[in-house]
Amino acid sequence: MGNCFSDLEGGKQAVGATSAAATSNNNNGGHNDAVEFFYRSRGLHPLFTQIELSLSASNLIDRDFTSKSDPMAVVYAKKIDGKLEELGRTEVVLNSLHPKWIEKVTVAFQFEIVQPLVFHVYDVDSKYHNIPVKTLKLKDQDFLGEATCVLSEDPFLKISRIVESGDPVPICKTEVVNNNLNPTWKPLCMSMNQFGSMDNPLIIECFDFNSSGNHVLIGKLQKSVADLEKLHKERSGANLTLPSSPYGHEKVLKGQQFVDQFCQKEQYSFLDYISSGFELNFMVAVDFTASNGNPRNPDSLHYIDPSGRLNSYQRAIMEVGEVIQFYDSDKRFPAWGFGGKTFDGSLSHCFNLNGSASGYEVEGVEGIMAAYASALRNVALAGPTLFGQVINTAAQITGQSLSYSSNKYFVLLIITDGVLTDLQETKDALVRASDLPLSILIVGVGGADFSQMEQVLDADGGQRLESSTGRVATHDIVQFVPMREVHSGQISVVQALLEELPGQFLTYMRSRDIKPLSPHVPQTSA
Repeated sequence: MGNCFSDLEGGKQAVGATSAAATSNNNNGGHNDAVEFFYRSRGLHPLFTQIELSLSASNLIDRDFTSKSDPMAVVYAKKIDGKLEELGRTEVVLNSLHPKWIEKVTVAFQFEIVQPLVFHVYDVDSKYHNIPVKTLKLKDQDFLGEATCVLSEDPFLKISRIVESGDPVPICKTEVVNNNLNPTWKPLCMSMNQFGSMDNPLIIECFDFNSSGNHVLIGKLQKSVADLEKLHKERSGANLTLPSSPYGHEKVLKGQQFVDQFCQKEQYSFLDYISSGFELNFMVAVDFTASNGNPRNPDSLHYIDPSGRLNSYQRAIMEVGEVIQFYDSDKRFPAWGFGGKTFDGSLSHCFNLNGSASGYEVEGVEGIMAAYASALRNVALAGPTLFGQVINTAAQITGQSLSYSSNKYFVLLIITDGVLTDLQETKDALVRASDLPLSILIVGVGGADFSQMEQVLDADGGQRLESSTGRVATHDIVQFVPMREVHSGQISVVQALLEELPGQFLTYMRSRDIKPLSPHVPQTSA
């Protein structure tokens, strides 16, 4: 359900912020036992869900002179006529301006109507502390203020194809639209490989998102792609339905699904572009911070084993480079280091790995490996761990290529052992780079806490990066893999790093309507 917050900014400042987290009960209970019995005795399911509100507040007004306020919260439902109906009360929290109440308030959530809630907070006088809260007369208590919210849904759609066995197979889903009973989702792109044919039945289900993963079905409908095209042309909606009995009976809901846009476009595959002459240009950046350990010691992440056994840095370079080099015609790769004191003794967060003052390219994967080994002998490990300059340099090279070629796509591999100290600068650089034909692969080596990179930089969860100026990334260009998972045998480093690359490549090309260099038979899509 998400959180409910006061929608009165001035009230929040004067009273303090009140929040309510809603948790759904799994028994789908109704308003009361009698109503629930009425439905279930007839094999029906009530069309509402019992949820519990967990309440907390912060920065409340202090009404007491010798101590802090003793707050209690009261929850009301606001009816159509504007009257308030009390739903429940919390316990009294003594001597606190930032209470977290334990007592839950139960509300029957009806997904087809808007349900405004009102929260009143009172400072309960000490002489009433031994009296049950339900019997307290609110007019005898000090009113601290109120907050309001609307109990609504966080809907998203899941689309499934019905296969020959009759079972649904999920093929795509939309993003979640928060707190909205009339959501508009971003366009979905489905290929014919996904939906089969224009007449193949699809199941479109609308769910209310729940962070626990127990999403609540709001309603569903069955339509083919041809049906969806017809809805668009006729500007009409299709009613959602909801199972109302164990015998397959369905209740037709008031909620409707509309198709705002429908178009059929030629969609070229990743192989269409590559086989027509598009290239993947490989770049690499290596972490030279002191946390890697002295390269001369066997326990260092940079230790080069005389027996020829590759360290984590060498392994990542070899495995990724050997794949991507076949898509690069000249096999000349920019290679940098960062976080080290270079050949002249100055600290640099983007230096040429080969030691050259002007040329940053090396010949082939073997050239990267040789330059890396040479740099370990000539560069002093230092710090801190900064990505910003490396990403900006790679982005500059990528941007310059657009002036003479549109058939190049760049892939930057960053290998690091540490936690970023320039997170915001890195996010700013990534947001700027998201407009370019560039993907960034990050490999984390060693045992550091890489949650920052997994949860913030790699936007697999759907939350796109935002810069310090509020600009949002055009699309996700980062893929992060911790090397320890590779060592444990859970995944292949190449597979994990490159699995999202074709999708990122296609997202860029399609967003700019860039087509393959020679005619290909495209996949039909809708």
